[in-house]
Amino acid sequence: MLRAFLPILFLGVCLGQTRGLDVYVIDVEGGNATLFVTPSRESLLIDTGNAGSAAVRDAGRIMDAIKDAGLQKIDHLIITHWHGDHFGGLAELASKIPIAEFIDHGPNVQPGEAADTFLQKTYPPLYAKAKHTVAKAGDKIPMAGVDVRVVSSAGQTIKTPLPGAGQPNPYCAAFRAGDNNAEDPQSVGVHITFGRFRTVHLGDLTKNKEFELMCPNNRLGTVDVLLGLHHGQASSNSEVMVHALHPRVAIMNNGTRKGGEPDVMKTVHSSPGLEDLWQLHFSTLSGQEYTVPGMFIANTIDDQQPAMPIAPTPAPQPGPGAPPAPVHNGTAYWIKLSAQQDGSFTVTNARNGFSKAYKTGR
Repeated sequence: MLRAFLPILFLGVCLGQTRGLDVYVIDVEGGNATLFVTPSRESLLIDTGNAGSAAVRDAGRIMDAIKDAGLQKIDHLIITHWHGDHFGGLAELASKIPIAEFIDHGPNVQPGEAADTFLQKTYPPLYAKAKHTVAKAGDKIPMAGVDVRVVSSAGQTIKTPLPGAGQPNPYCAAFRAGDNNAEDPQSVGVHITFGRFRTVHLGDLTKNKEFELMCPNNRLGTVDVLLGLHHGQASSNSEVMVHALHPRVAIMNNGTRKGGEPDVMKTVHSSPGLEDLWQLHFSTLSGQEYTVPGMFIANTIDDQQPAMPIAPTPAPQPGPGAPPAPVHNGTAYWIKLSAQQDGSFTVTNARNGFSKAYKTGR
């Protein structure tokens, strides 16, 4: 019996050694939902999509990724900040799957009825029987085999560089500050290391906080993959951050008419060492002038345009008179990143099956 068991045991060990870190960048129509799954199947979900009538849809899309990963629970959930496109699907999601730990930056600093009502009435019962953590810059989120460090939270950033980082940042001299709302700078941002592979997700951290984190010295070092990019909006994504991180790949969680703004696209495409940009949606704000080939884009829209406009489409002025953003309510496709400890990784577009392997880099 022992002889028969040993080959099975050996096979199981080998399979365990080859399993990597999986990351699902989930389409929630310009919100954010990013699921990390470690080789031991421990999970970290960052954000839960949109609020209102979209909450059921987005929670369902997140559950599709959770089922694809074979998970029975979420071990750690980060809500980066209290905007509806980041916490909106939480209550609906929590009704479908156990969540062991809820992580956030603390109180909302941008008063608004939806966020304030959620924090006062809905959120406390969700974490009452779980663990609730208010993240601080410098904290570690314990996950076996993966180093997860909080690099920003509640308006604070790490002061000590991560291992191997700390070099002067040459992009600081040309930095120009930008305007932002009150909540985005509060974002919980995390840096994740898996062997030689490195990635970062900074929520909606703004340009001014990027400067604080990266100047005069780069406290994060370089990464293989830059995630999120604040949907591709120009209130974030300065050269101080994007160029200094020197990513090989960027994955943008934009919407059809949210993000992918020309200034951001120019910054990303001119980033030293960038090999590819992947997007969750075609962006009319990019037009053909700034977009990437369609095989790198996961989702289209229900009302397909006869042609992609060449020139970028100006964003409508915000407010009650703004036309609704195009959406799709059918099948939503994710972009899946699978990383190995040697630093190599593969990115796959679930819509068309297009996959690209990136060999061990720096």
